[in-house]
Amino acid sequence: MVLESIIKPAKMEKHPIEMLLVGIFYSTLGLFLAYYIFPDNASLAAVFITTIPLIVVMINTVKYEEKKDLNIHEEKFLIKEHGKALSMFFFLFMGMVVSYSFWFTVLPADYVVSLFSYQKGIIDYIQGLSNPGTAATGNYIKGMSSFERIISNNVVVLFFCILFSFLYGAGAIFILTLNASIIGVAVGTKVRHYVDATIFDGSSQMLYGYFNSSVSITFCYMFHGIFEISSYIVGALAGGIISVAVVNHDFRTRQFWHIVKDSSDLIILSLILLLVGAFTEAFLTPMIC
Repeated sequence: MVLESIIKPAKMEKHPIEMLLVGIFYSTLGLFLAYYIFPDNASLAAVFITTIPLIVVMINTVKYEEKKDLNIHEEKFLIKEHGKALSMFFFLFMGMVVSYSFWFTVLPADYVVSLFSYQKGIIDYIQGLSNPGTAATGNYIKGMSSFERIISNNVVVLFFCILFSFLYGAGAIFILTLNASIIGVAVGTKVRHYVDATIFDGSSQMLYGYFNSSVSITFCYMFHGIFEISSYIVGALAGGIISVAVVNHDFRTRQFWHIVKDSSDLIILSLILLLVGAFTEAFLTPMIC
């Protein structure tokens, strides 16, 4: 109970950037515990160990957001208040991305294979879908536009974020952590190539290459990822708030239906963010990156 009790939603929503350090610390701890305790299944075990303390953090945050629904009746103020939780979890997510990409880049090859094998498999699969000519993806995927493919994939992820939060209270935090590890490995893979290419150019040149490539590659991923991840977090909050409302309130009360209405607004917002993210990834990101 020590790790999860450190995070107080009311405090962290006022200083959300501190969640960046929380994400780095929890994910780093999860990686090394998984490597030494579950060496044969470390890549998924690390995600689970990172998620364990964050489940309590998310449950406490969802309960805190549900109280806001009971005390605030102006929709514009509610959305603004929920935005504080969004920023809190977004910085948490970014902290995990930074951590995973850093450790993927600097750890020896045998550590990397053990800790990130599952994430590498997912990335290879996604790249196969992105290039149907080199993978047996079928005529259906081949005929889909990039925008349609991105939307279909991301809507599925959003659906499970909402469903997991509704059924398990904070189950979506596992999906967010897993996505952070996948993006971190994707960034780390490219950065590792840059580092390997400059390793004989001297330490200063190598450090410059590392930080320059880290920032530029992360920007390319997060240029559209900021909308997608925000969508998943908003959807997770909506599902969690409805879950708490079902437990705490009778279906016939006005309070319950007020919370459902607010959660519906959050789900609509998450869909809008998802559409913007898909459009950005399909049409803008390739032009810039």
